[in-house]
Parts: sequence; structure tokens; C-alpha cells
Amino acid sequence: MAYRSSQHLWRQTYRTVFRSTNPNVLCPRLKSKSQLPIYSASTFVLQRFYGSKVGESGAATSVSSSLKQAEVAKFAAIAETWWDIEGPFKPLHAMNPTRVSFIRSTLCRHFRKDPNCARPLEGLKIIDVGCGGGILSEPLARLGATVTGIDAVEKNIRIARLHAGLDPSTSSIEYSCATAEQLVELNREFDAVIALEVIEHVANPSEFCQSLAALTAANGATVISTINRSMRAYAAAIVAAEYILRWLPRGTHQWSSFLTPEELVLLLQRASISVQEMAGFVYNPLTGKWALSDDVSVNFIALGAKQIHRKAL
Repeated sequence: MAYRSSQHLWRQTYRTVFRSTNPNVLCPRLKSKSQLPIYSASTFVLQRFYGSKVGESGAATSVSSSLKQAEVAKFAAIAETWWDIEGPFKPLHAMNPTRVSFIRSTLCRHFRKDPNCARPLEGLKIIDVGCGGGILSEPLARLGATVTGIDAVEKNIRIARLHAGLDPSTSSIEYSCATAEQLVELNREFDAVIALEVIEHVANPSEFCQSLAALTAANGATVISTINRSMRAYAAAIVAAEYILRWLPRGTHQWSSFLTPEELVLLLQRASISVQEMAGFVYNPLTGKWALSDDVSVNFIALGAKQIHRKAL
């Protein structure tokens, strides 16, 4: 009952603050549909790993970025639904406890903290890259971390700030409309850099990983989750989730933008991040819940440690 009341309070507050905002006017919903591409290995390597940079006129930045403008527009169009647990982000809300469980346990192992205490991440500075409406930033703050959340969509940041302000335990989160590349320019560093379900939406995964590595402090950790580029993932994450079950708006994902676990490990290794742990996410349709698994054929998450290169004497 208390949960329903908090949801009602959020919707009421949102309507009051943003009642004059029309997302369809600000950023029209894209009409293009995702199609299974004709796969070319040479084209994939050139375009995905070392592709040309994309401008950011809608992301308010003057530095180079790995963002895709179409992806920014796509998520801006549904920004008002971040905290609607039955809306387009329902799968992320359902997966969130499992994502947080992996982050909590792996960061505690990496930083040698007690995972059983009430605030196990206390003392850690964490950045949530591509934070959206803050559905990951908030539980991280409740676990004791000093959290910074960044997103290229200004409307997402406004919603995240508003929702975080409803709870004293999350009101200290620092939200900013920015990209990872911008914070690199400002020489910002964090104990842990987290980017969940983001890398499949960027134009240049290699540059994106380099930026995440630059934001990671010495002996720090980088956590990335994404979707495997497998036929099983195409069937589950696109055909089933977008067209049959309609969990997500059509066109949310592009199969050619997914990365295999091996490709992600290689990209991170080139950015001086050594992957230490990896797990898959599996969905149980009977319980409607997600769980961690050794199966990385669809959704998977990895934690890497920042490698320190010592200069030769």
C-alpha cells in the first residue's frame, strides 16, 4: 500500500511540475522499425569499433562524443515514463534488483567491503553514466555511495532530480546533463564507473570505453551491462520484447549494435580495464523475476579493474 502511495505521489508531482511539457512536440517519437541487418564482419569492425563521430546538437556539449543523435531522441520521447513501473521501462525496473545485487557484491569484493552491512558502498564515489530517470542511481545512494548521475537527455535529468528529491536518502545525488566525454575534459574521477544498457546505444563503443576508463580512478572499477549479439538475443530482446510482449517500444534496440562478451572484454582491455567478473541475466516467466546466471547468451554484465601501468625505471 505504501508503494502504491509513493507511485501516486510521484505521478501527481510529475504532472504538476511538467504539465506544460509535451514530449511529442519536444522530441517526436521515431517511426522507424528495427530490422535484422545483413551482417558483414568487415563493415561491423569499421563502423562499430572505429566508426565516425556523431554530432551532439541535442546533447548540449562542445566536445567529441560517442552518442548517436537518434538514440538521444528516442529516449527523450519516452522520458516521462521512467518511473512508471508498467511503462516502457518496465523491464529495467524488473531487472534492477538483480543488477544492484551484482554491483553490490562485486564492488564489495573489489574494494574489500562488508556486503552484509546496511551501507556497504559508503565511502565510494560512483558515477552512473546514462542514468536516465535515476532508477539505478537511487538504490546505489541508499547503499551509502556518493552518487553522480549523468545523461545526455536534459529531460531525464530533470525527472531524476525531481524523483530523488522525494526521498531524503537520495536527495544528495548529483545529477548533470552531460556526457562521459565532457567529464573526462573536466578531469573527474570516480572509484566506480557504471554504464548499464548504454554501450549498445553509442556510435563508437571503443571511444566510449576509453572515456569510462579515463573516469575510473586508479585501482577503481568499471561496470558495464549490455546485450549479446546472438540470434537468441535477437529473438528475445527484439522480436519478443518489442514485437510480441511489447515490453519496449519498437526500434528500441538494433541487433547490429549489440556486442558479444568477447568483444566487450577486448574493448575494455584496450582501454586498460581488465574484466574480473561476468554474469548473465536470465528471466523466469513463471515468477516474472530476473536472476544472475552463467548464461551470457542474451543479457550480461561485467566488472573490470583499472590497470595501473608502471613506468620503467
